[in-house]
Amino acid sequence: MPNAQCPMPNAHYPLPIPCLPFRKMSNLENQGVDLDRSLSGYDYELPTELIAQNPAVPRDSSRLLVIDSLSTGVEKPALDYIFRDLVEILKSGDLLVMNNTKVIPARLYGRKSTGAEVEVLLLEERQHNCWLALVKPGKYFKPGTQIIFDGQKLAAGNELTATVVERDEANGGRLLQFDLPENVPLVQVLEKFGEIPLPPYINASSAADEQYQTVYAQEQGAIAAPTAGLHFTPELLQKLRDIGINQAFLTLHVGVGTFRPVEVEDVTTHQMHEEWIEVSNATVEQIKATKAAGGRIIAVGTTVVRALEGAAQSGDLQPYVGKVNLFIYPGYQWRVVQGLITNFHLPRSSLLMLVSALIGRERLLKIYEQAIASRYRFYSFGDAMLILPQATINAGDW
Repeated sequence: MPNAQCPMPNAHYPLPIPCLPFRKMSNLENQGVDLDRSLSGYDYELPTELIAQNPAVPRDSSRLLVIDSLSTGVEKPALDYIFRDLVEILKSGDLLVMNNTKVIPARLYGRKSTGAEVEVLLLEERQHNCWLALVKPGKYFKPGTQIIFDGQKLAAGNELTATVVERDEANGGRLLQFDLPENVPLVQVLEKFGEIPLPPYINASSAADEQYQTVYAQEQGAIAAPTAGLHFTPELLQKLRDIGINQAFLTLHVGVGTFRPVEVEDVTTHQMHEEWIEVSNATVEQIKATKAAGGRIIAVGTTVVRALEGAAQSGDLQPYVGKVNLFIYPGYQWRVVQGLITNFHLPRSSLLMLVSALIGRERLLKIYEQAIASRYRFYSFGDAMLILPQATINAGDW
């Protein structure tokens, strides 16, 4: 395999991108290293040209790698499908659980009173119109500094301004208080002047903003898309419903932490970022009814996995609204999720560890090798894989 070249970061996403050579693990294993717990166990090499810069058109024409048994990735290869073939693979009575978060135009451009240019990436709202944000160049923004956003005017003809309240020591960001009327939330005006931020490894995309939203996105608050859902079209969703494959929804606002690599060698000591979720009573009841009837719970994306499992940490799935910071890695005891639709993830990422917990790390890396050899497209705009319940390690046995 040719050497991978590190993808250049998207200039608007100041985060490191893992770019690591594939490591031969036999020596580490001979030294008694538990690679399921070791960061080194989650390396793989990806040719740069397999990092998808644009989505498939139409959405459901992307490729789908199907893991359908415990021997897949061990004794036999995974199966090649097209995403719209889900209607032939899933069964009547199955339930797809989806994340209906909507990506906000979180990237803003402004200036200081001196005229110096400023770039802002909103992360999350802490209080009404007070947002945690990454600001470039950050070292020059002390409390009290004012930022002026004047690319678009507000209805009253005034410029939009924000004031730095304090530095957030946890991530080097700033708390920004936006000067808006009490009854006007910032998200209401973001559409007028903000831009949708793309992940750091997408740096040559011609995709329109709506292509980085799922067709069922409703609840504004994410700064990254739940990308497993990008493959669905309204027509495919209807075909699935027509054959008895139902859909339930929850909300997890995807944050910048989803792109951060794990940095500690003993992955069990990794501190997961917090994420805001809402799992409604209606969704909980739909899941329980599906299981009672013998149907299968298929999570559409790792965000859905973290939300459902996070809402079941008491031992039983319950309605939940609030923050979770659940880190799932091999050895995790599954409570809800039985199958998973997901894209192909970055090396050394918490997402790769989550999928490893479902089917095993070594097996997953072998499946990734197959995907690379078959020229599957990786990451947010890439292809998908489907892990069926019969292929998992004791998933969702509550």
